[in-house]
Parts: sequence; structure tokens; C-alpha cells
Amino acid sequence: MSNQVLEAIQKRSSARAYSDKKLTKAELETILEAGLQAPTGMNQKEIRFSVVCGDHPILKELDEEKRRLRGQERQPHNFYYEAPLLIFLSAEDDFKWSKVDAGIAVQNMALAAESLGLGTLIIGCVYDALRGEKKDYFSKALQIPEGFSFEIALAVGHKTDDKTPHDYDFEKQVNIL
Repeated sequence: MSNQVLEAIQKRSSARAYSDKKLTKAELETILEAGLQAPTGMNQKEIRFSVVCGDHPILKELDEEKRRLRGQERQPHNFYYEAPLLIFLSAEDDFKWSKVDAGIAVQNMALAAESLGLGTLIIGCVYDALRGEKKDYFSKALQIPEGFSFEIALAVGHKTDDKTPHDYDFEKQVNIL
């Protein structure tokens, strides 16, 4: 049986190489709408989306802060592997289900991008940098509203790598009671 959603889930993997081709307005809107359509706890709709072009200078500063906090030296790629577009998801600080809601939204967007033939990378590695001593600075630069904090991000673009999706061990990972 053919099912487009299941095919997108099976095909999706983390892209770590992108062309410099920009997304179309229609592609971006489709991906954002998939995130906006994600369910949220108590229908709070607390997730906010900040769209940033991959060449925006704030991303270099964020990459440097992430490396500083982790004690990492400069690598040949940045944290988003030169994707042409990033979407930062933030949520209300005091809402219990924000992390779960952000995860649902980012997965919706990743699957929507896959269905459009685009590559994605779900990013959490900048969490400490965006919530650390420079939180206010980065929040302002990324237009994260006051009372909200970064939860997760998505790099999106036309992928140039062909990474195999993750494998799994059903018998080891699943218990059916």
C-alpha cells in the first residue's frame, strides 16, 4: 500500500550538505504552515517561528558561542551545515508542554520539507548558547518574544548529500504489553 506520509517518514534523514539554491516563497510557506498546523497542549498555540537566511551574520555569532560553550575549535562547517534557511522555534517559558509542542511542530515541518524534495536537519545543539548568558542578545536578534525561549531549530534547503535514514531494531526498542 502506498502512503505519502509513511514514505516521507521512511525517506527522511538529517541532511548535512546543501546547495546554495534558495527556497521558493511557496516552499517556505508550506513548511511554516505544517508547523503552525501542529497540535499544541490545551490548544495553547504558544510556538513562535523565526525564519533566518543562512547567510545572516547572527548565525556566525551563534555558531561561535556554541563552540565557545562546548570548547570546540572551528570546524569546516557550521552548526547548520550551510543550509540556506533556518527556522528557530521558541515557546512560552511557563507553559508545561512547550518542549513537546515544539518537537511536534518541527517534525511536521521536516516531513513537509521531505515531501517537497527538500532536506532538513533538526537542530538542538545551540540550546545552551540560546539560553545562556547571551540569551537576551540572541533572543532580540532572532525576534524571539519576551517571555519565550528557544526550543529547537530546523535547517532547510536543497540537499546535496544522500544520507541513509536511520535503522532501528523493532524487537529491541519496542515492548508490546
